[in-house]
Parts: sequence; structure tokens; C-alpha cells
Amino acid sequence: MEKSCTLLIHFDKGTPAIANEIKEALEGNDVPAKIDAMKKAIMLLLNGETLPQLFITIVRYVLPSEDHTVQKLLLLYLEIIEKTDARGRVLPEMILICQNLRNNLQHPNEYIRGVTLRFLCRLNETEIIEPLIPSVLQNLEHRHPFIRRNAILAVMSIYKLPQGEQLLVDAPDMIEKVLSTEQDPSAKRNAFLMLFTCAQDRATNYLLTHVDRVSEWGELLQMVVLELIGKVCRTNRGEKGKYIKIIISLLNAPSTAVIYECAGTLVSLSSAPTAIRAAANTYCQLLLSQSDNNVKLIVLDRLNELKSSHRDIMVDMIMDVLRALSSPNLDIRRKTLDIVLELITPRNISEVVLMLKKEVVKTQSGELEKNGEYRQMLIQAIHSCAIKFPEVASTVVHLLMDFLGDSNVASAIDVVAFVREIIETNPKLRVSIITRLLDTFYQIRAARVCSCALWIIGEYCLSLSEVESGISTIKQCLGELPFYSVSEEGEAADALKKTPQANSITVSSRRPAILADGTYATQSAASETAFSPPTIVQGSLASGNLRSLLLTGDFFLGAVVACTLTKLILRLEEVQPSKVEVNKATTQAMLIMVSMLQLGQSSVLPHPIDNDSYDRIVLCMRLLCNTGDEIRKIWLQSCRQSFVKMLSEKQLQETEELKAKAQVSHAQPDDLIDFYHLKSRKGMSQLELEDEVQDDLKRATGEFVKDADDANKLNRILQLTGFSDPVYAEAYVTVHHYDIVLDVTVINRTKETLQNLCLELATMGDLKLVERPQNYTLAPESSKQIKANIKVSSTETGVIFGNIVYETSNVLERTVVVLNDIHIDIMDYISPAVCTDAAFRTMWAEFEWENKVAVNSVIQDEKEFLDHIIKSTNMKCLTAPSALDGECGFLAANLYAKSVFGEDALVNVSVEKQADGKLSGYIRIRSKTQGIALSLGDKITLKQKGGS
Repeated sequence: MEKSCTLLIHFDKGTPAIANEIKEALEGNDVPAKIDAMKKAIMLLLNGETLPQLFITIVRYVLPSEDHTVQKLLLLYLEIIEKTDARGRVLPEMILICQNLRNNLQHPNEYIRGVTLRFLCRLNETEIIEPLIPSVLQNLEHRHPFIRRNAILAVMSIYKLPQGEQLLVDAPDMIEKVLSTEQDPSAKRNAFLMLFTCAQDRATNYLLTHVDRVSEWGELLQMVVLELIGKVCRTNRGEKGKYIKIIISLLNAPSTAVIYECAGTLVSLSSAPTAIRAAANTYCQLLLSQSDNNVKLIVLDRLNELKSSHRDIMVDMIMDVLRALSSPNLDIRRKTLDIVLELITPRNISEVVLMLKKEVVKTQSGELEKNGEYRQMLIQAIHSCAIKFPEVASTVVHLLMDFLGDSNVASAIDVVAFVREIIETNPKLRVSIITRLLDTFYQIRAARVCSCALWIIGEYCLSLSEVESGISTIKQCLGELPFYSVSEEGEAADALKKTPQANSITVSSRRPAILADGTYATQSAASETAFSPPTIVQGSLASGNLRSLLLTGDFFLGAVVACTLTKLILRLEEVQPSKVEVNKATTQAMLIMVSMLQLGQSSVLPHPIDNDSYDRIVLCMRLLCNTGDEIRKIWLQSCRQSFVKMLSEKQLQETEELKAKAQVSHAQPDDLIDFYHLKSRKGMSQLELEDEVQDDLKRATGEFVKDADDANKLNRILQLTGFSDPVYAEAYVTVHHYDIVLDVTVINRTKETLQNLCLELATMGDLKLVERPQNYTLAPESSKQIKANIKVSSTETGVIFGNIVYETSNVLERTVVVLNDIHIDIMDYISPAVCTDAAFRTMWAEFEWENKVAVNSVIQDEKEFLDHIIKSTNMKCLTAPSALDGECGFLAANLYAKSVFGEDALVNVSVEKQADGKLSGYIRIRSKTQGIALSLGDKITLKQKGGS
């Protein structure tokens, strides 16, 4: 067994102290040198050295010392050294320290007595402790509380020893008497803890006798009382009524630690609405009163748990929870909003949105560094509220549109996405949104926001005035045409180059030129070298966003401008009776498109226009020249129909996620149901009656969920040895978050007794054994259950390997049976999760670890292959089903999962069907850590061929 020790010190063994040097220092009279030598000896012992030659020296020269530091180090030394031989018998030389310990227990100095009593708590050898018991008991009545509280702990640790009840038969009686007379809070707490641990009935009787005074007890004692109540009520749930009254009385205690524990105990013991409401109120008070961010996060976790199990009660607390937004910490604000968004109802939606609007306005002050990120969170929250309850959209949409030009691009993108969704789902707001959007369009500075806003203008400007305003706004934001100009010198040079006599004539010209700083300079050039490059025409200051973005080379935005103008012109043809006005607008639109193409093909910009944007702008020009009814229908109707379909799919996906989160009912037809109205109510408080009702409802609706399905357990049993081995072993593997428990069954298949049988395990990867193996004796044809605990620190695939070693009476050598390896599957640690497309793209750009796996599968259907990968990797497909429809021979999809350690796993599947029917392509995995990327890649490589 692993030894217990209270001292853990890092020690570099690079230059170990020589035992002789330590011995010389201990024999001297220099106290600082003696202290230094004792520290070195303790560090060497902690790092595996034995130093047996020092024991007698320490007994002779250190035991008599009166220095307190030396005495404290002596007790640490005595705690660490081996006190028993190989057979478990106490070493004879240990008798030498018994007299010293007895003297210390009767020492006039209180500190020496106290630390010696504390040392006895860590002794397990009955032979050493037995002679000291009378001295320990005398200290129970000492005048100093420091000694009394440590004496009580010493009595408790002695009583808990295997033979402790024989050594201290009347210990509970003595401690109960001490508890009744003790005044010191810490000593009283220790006495009650001793009764709670060793004589629970006495502790319960004492508590029920002093129910009225519990609120007056100290914080430490109240914490132990709550621990006792939790243990008693879990053992006997029928008695919880009388204890819950004590918990509710402690909710008003001055100690925040006590009221936090009270709330937790109350929730674990009762599901009555009164109790849950009291606990929720307590958590909300702590949330507001505590300044520590870690405490706030823990309390929010508790509130989140209450929300999952008691949503109806938490709905009434929504405004109290929202007050946590006053904290400047973003993690607290994010967690608060996540909780609140799941508690919104038609009854409280207006109050919540009003509060969120006030918070959005506060972010405009710019006092805090992360206001932009907080504003983005608030906008997303308001967006969610408006989608669930469309009636509140009108109160927030105009406020949020002020942030379309926000310097935080992510926040502006969220706003424009919100506006796009609201204008479709709330037709009544269309006119006001379009008017406001056209008024504020010039403020938008981000290309992605401009693109989305232009799409809205093109789709939802329906009346004549709106269409004309849309065209006018776009023209103003593009500024004057052309986007660049060629200087006169360049034109003259071009003309001369085209003249036959240009080779023999040199033309020079001198004219003033305006430099960048506004000053004039004289410029001269010869005909052969007089070409000036084209220059950008910046336009007036009023012509802003679209022009400046186009002049940076963003021709995707130029293509969006062309499409928007095309839609507006097509709609203008329907609503404008005057053909002259339509032709004029068409001409202006085509001029803008031609200017964009000229800009893209000129040498003004470092990069020419891309082919996709060029083709799209040219397509728009051709449409304006010749439009058919089918083309008009596609441009003016099909786009919006696709958007409506996307919104409905998004809503359907959210509904499915809510259904998946709902608790599965496991009520059986023959489950017992108690009828509340037929029960005897004598002696039951209102809280107990409510609790009975809640329990009955849960039982009736199947809310008491079974822990696990027995059939699934069989899948987790792994055979470790062969059937012909003398020892047969199999393991049942349980994975629970950070812990792996191996429940190993070992069967002796021989006719002999196996002695010193030991299960020796070792690990590879981020796995760590928690305890050392023990030796067992196994009778012929008998079995033994051995448990091994392993800690996991990451999702990297780990391997557990080892062997079983044993001895028999006939064979002197030890026999070794090698075990099969146990591979810990990454699938036990990751679970499907959901994130937005924007969040996925952000993480994809940030994560540095990528594992690229080539597609190599016998599966020939793209969708079947994708389904197989999703099933094999336990991930969630983020790509909408509609995007995967059709038979085109290509498929691209994004998958996402989250590990129990909070790691994100991103997967992109891109496959193409070849001419021979086989699939080719790549599966790319990205993560923040190397382990999950490699492990997931290995899993996909193993599974993608269509195997099990």
C-alpha cells in the first residue's frame, strides 16, 4: 500500500547530501545546522533513500532538543520512516521513541503537545500508540483549546484503527461529554465530527436535541452538521422531513460557505418547489454578493443544473440571474446569457429584452476593453429572443441597426444576419427596416456586412420609391465614375507610339504636377518614357464605403453590387410605368458594372479581378440587355425561396436538438405509484407533502432514469488471458469523464493455492495509475474481483498493458501470465456538439494541428460514406441536409464534436466520385492539441473502409 505523508517537497537529487555530513551536523550543537540537516534527511527519505544509520543519531541528539522547529522536523521524520518489518511487526527500535512521545504529550509547552497529538493522527501502529493512550485522554481536559481540538482528532484516529474499539472502548461516551461542555468552536466541531464518523447515532441524537441552537453554532460545526444530514437522509429518506427544517433555518446563516452548502444539500434531498425555490434564491444572492469570479462561475453551474431539472421554478428567477451581467468578466456574462435564454417564456420575454437593450446601450460607452465582444454576445442573445418570440423584434431591430457600422466586425455581422432573418419572418417590419437600412448603409465599413445588406436591399425593396432609393444609395456609396483615370501625358505618349515617325521624334513637355503632400513640382518627360501610370480617383469624402472597399480589390463585393443592381432594375421594370426612367437606370447600372470590370483589368490594383467575379458581373450585364420571364422569376423569386427554406431547416434543426436534450422516460408498466390523496398526512409538514407529490410525479412520468442498460455492459467486457492459462482474467471497463475503472475478475483454474497474486499494470499515453497493486491469496478454483483506477488527462489514445504474477507452494519461482492490451477508445471521450458556421470557421483558422487522411473505402456512395464516418467518429454534421441533396458526384461536409476535457474536434469531409465508381478525396481533422487530431485520424483510417 502507498504510504501516507503530509509533506510533499520538490528535491533535486543531482547533488545528494552525504549521510556522514548529515550525521555530523546532527551531532553538533549548532541549531540552524541541525535544522538544515534534518530537512536534507527528510528530502532524501521522500525521494526513496533509506538512511538507516541516522536513526540512532537522531534518537540521541535530536530527541532531547527543545527547539520547536527541530521537534516539528523530528515528527515529520518519524512519520516518513519505516516502522515495521517485512512481516508487519513493529521494529524493536521504535520503542525508543515511545517515551519521547509520552514526554511530549505531557510537555509544559502547548505547541509541543499539540503537534505531537496531530502526529498521532498519522500513526497506524497499535504497539506504539497503546502506551500513549492515557496521556492522550488527559489532554482532552487541558485548559488550552489548541491541545483539546488535536486530542479529539487523535482519539478519533485511534478509534478508527482496526483494533481501535478495543483500545478505546468508551471513546464515544467521552467525546459526547466533551461536546456537551466544550466552548471552543474548532474543538466542538472536531468532537461532533468524531461522533459523526464513529458513532453516527450519537451525533444524530445530539443534533436533534439541540435543533433550536443549530443556527447559533460556529461555521465549522454547521458544515459538519450539513454533511451528517446529507448522509443520514440518503440512508433513510423517510426521515428527511425533520432534517430539512434544520437546513432551511441555516439558509439565513451569516457564513456564505454554510448557505452554499445548505442550498446544495437541499437540492440533493428534496424536489419540493418550496425547497428548490429557497435554494435558487440562495444561489442568486451569492451570485450578487460574491466578488470572486470563480465563485460566481460555480454558482452559475449550480443554477444551470437547477434549470435542467426544475425549469418552472427557475423561470421566476430569471431577472435575478440576469443581474449577474453587471460583472465585467466575459465568461460569467456568457454563462448567464446561456442560462437565461433557456428560461424565456411569453410572460417574461419583454422584461428580458428590455434588460438586454439597456446592456447594449451601455456597451457604447467604450469604457471597457472587451465591450465589442460583449456587445456581440448581447446581439446574439437578442437575435435568439426575437426568433423565438417575433413580437419583440420590433422593439429591438432599430436599436441594433445602429451597430451595422460597428468597428467589431463580428458584432456587425451578427446584426445584419439578425436583420435579414427578421425582415423575412416579420413582414410588418419590412418597410421600416428597409428605410432604416438605406439611411444607415453608408456607415457600414465591413465587406461581409455590406454584402449581406446589399442582398437585403435587392430582395426586399418592393415599392417604386424603395427601388429608386436603393439604386440611389448604391450610386452614392460608389461615388463618381470612373474609378481610375489615365493622365494626359500617358495619352500623349500612347498617341506618339501609334505614329510612324515616333521612332525619330522626341517630344518633351514640362507642366506642374501636384504631389502627395499638396505641393507643386515641375514634371518633364520624353516621348519614349513619358507614360504615366493610371491613378485612382478617390472621389469626394461623402462617397464612402463601397468605393473604398472596391478600390482595395474586393471584387466579390463588386459582383454582389452588380447582382443587387440587376435585381433592382428587374423590379423597377415591374413597378415603373415610364420606360425612359427604366432605360436610364439600366444604362447607369451597366456603366457601373463596366467601370468595375475596367478597374479589375487595369494595372491600378496589385491583383486583377478574379474569374468568378468577372463572370458574374458579365452575366448581370447580359441579363440587363436581354431578360426572359424564366430568368426574371429565378432572380426575383427563387433566391428568397431558398432563404426561406434555409430558415425553416434551421428551425427544424433547433427543434430536433431540443428533443434530443429532453429526458428519456424509463417508466415500467409495473412500477409502483403512491396516490398522494390517499396517504396519511399526520405529522407531515407542507414541505414533506410537496416532496411526496414531486416524487410521485417523477415516478409516474418515468423521470427516475436507470443508470445503464445491462446489455451494453457485455460489450465492455474484455478478455485478458486465454482459456488455457492457469489464471483466467477478464475486465469490465467503465469510462467516466476523467476516470477509467477496470473491474478485473481473476479466476484460479488450478487445484493449488496461489500466493502473492498481483495484478501489475502499466500505461502508455496520457494515462496514470492511481494506486499501487496489492498481493492476494487465491484458493483453488476460486475467483477475486480486483479494481484498478486510472486517471485520464487528454483524449490521446492510451494503452493499458500488464501481467498477473503469482507463486505456488510447489514452485519457488514466480509465474507470470501476460495480459492482452486494453486500448482506450477516443470515442469514450468525445460527444456530438453544435456550433455556428462562423465559430467553426474561426476555430478552423486558429487551430494549428491538422491531420489529413486520404479517402480509401469500399463504399461507393458519397452520402453513405459520410453517414459511416459520422457514426464511426461520434460527431455531429453541421452541414444542412439540403446542402447535401442531389447527385453531382461531389460532397463536402463539416463535422464537430467536443471532448469531456473541453477540446474541440473539427472535421471536414471532401469526397468526389471517380469515373470507375470509387470515392477519392480527403478527410481533414483540426484541433488545438495534437493528441485528439492523431487519435481521431487513426480511428477514421481504421473505420472508413466500412468495417465495424
